[in-house]
Amino acid sequence: MEIQMGSGVVDHLTNRNIPSVNLTSTDGTQVNLSDLEGASIVYAYPRTSPPDAPPIEGWDQIPGARGCTPQTREFAAHYQDILAAGADRVFGLSTQGSDYQSEMRARLHVPFEILSDANLALANLLGLPTFEAGGMILLERLTMIVREGRIEHVIYPVRQPTDNPREVLKYLRNL
Repeated sequence: MEIQMGSGVVDHLTNRNIPSVNLTSTDGTQVNLSDLEGASIVYAYPRTSPPDAPPIEGWDQIPGARGCTPQTREFAAHYQDILAAGADRVFGLSTQGSDYQSEMRARLHVPFEILSDANLALANLLGLPTFEAGGMILLERLTMIVREGRIEHVIYPVRQPTDNPREVLKYLRNL
């Protein structure tokens, strides 16, 4: 299945309240984005591949799929800058399980939590764009700026995953 990037795909998200959904975090806690005060940066990505396994067959041919690990590394590198620009926290979000996400977080030295939407509860309630690959339903890459439980801004499509943290910084600094 091909990713459905284009204008209008996420227009319904801006100014929408985040539904009350508990997501498992890599620290083992449950995070409900609707309950968080301040500004949260939530970047959704399809998946990172385990270091000892090949990517999904055909992964490189799916437009917009490649780049999850470099994107996460860039968010880690710009984490303090994002906080200094006004965000209270950063989260990664994927449909992968928390056990794998925890391993990936430790391996990549990620200073923030990664959230699992393995059962697609948040994705379905918000109508987040998804696609299928390797028999899995995966999130399309997008970034939400959530303030006081409401989606203030959405960056979509994310054409260059490694530029995404700088796009977030530009948005925050222009507020």
